[in-house]
Amino acid sequence: MPPCCRRNGNKVLPEVEQKRSAGNGENEMSEERYLTFALGKGRLANKALELFEQIGITCEEMKDKSSRKLIFVNEELKLRFFLAKGPDVPTYVEYGAADIGIVGRDTILEENRNVYEVLDLGFGKCRMCVCGSPSAGELLQHHERIRVASKYPNIAKEYFYNKKHQTVDIIKLNGSVELGPLVELSDVIVDIVETGSTLRENGLEVLEEVCPLSARMIVNPVSMQMETERIKTLVNKLRAEIQTA
Repeated sequence: MPPCCRRNGNKVLPEVEQKRSAGNGENEMSEERYLTFALGKGRLANKALELFEQIGITCEEMKDKSSRKLIFVNEELKLRFFLAKGPDVPTYVEYGAADIGIVGRDTILEENRNVYEVLDLGFGKCRMCVCGSPSAGELLQHHERIRVASKYPNIAKEYFYNKKHQTVDIIKLNGSVELGPLVELSDVIVDIVETGSTLRENGLEVLEEVCPLSARMIVNPVSMQMETERIKTLVNKLRAEIQTA
């Protein structure tokens, strides 16, 4: 599968390098409309804006920390930006409220929205892992029925049911999932691991890696068709900048 494509759900995503839709009238319309970006709040948005600046895309309005604006505009480049909570970004993109989204791959996998994942932005790298006490490793090896606590029940279900073919009871938690094994709520947890220091301090360790994670660019399927050339140019510029960094 080409590097600019990712499988999302049951659909193979088309290459960004697809041809622009025929017809001069459609091309003119494409040039006039704004491209709207939904950025996941926090570090992802800040890093994304830094990356955009390196390829000549700026939005001075977003640098004003005292601003109460919700939508920020670059009139010259016909671009609009807004900040959203991570889990909401794929929703905005799927329904066309945003053409492009910047969000972590964990959110993409958990939300499983109808969007195209077109580029790994190379920052926000971490891992989704199965973690627990050292003794819990045997439960995983013998495919015993266990309880799994996670903020990401869909990712946990996909991993245990479809990859490991192991029957588990999944418990959704919103807070510190590391508590799960410590208070015997669960046998293991599925969670994001960066340095692993919190795990070690609580007598837990990584038992299995589910998948690598990082910030990704996602695109609305209709926008991909209508704005092929603009999105293709953007993706190629970003990819070239990432590769030279």
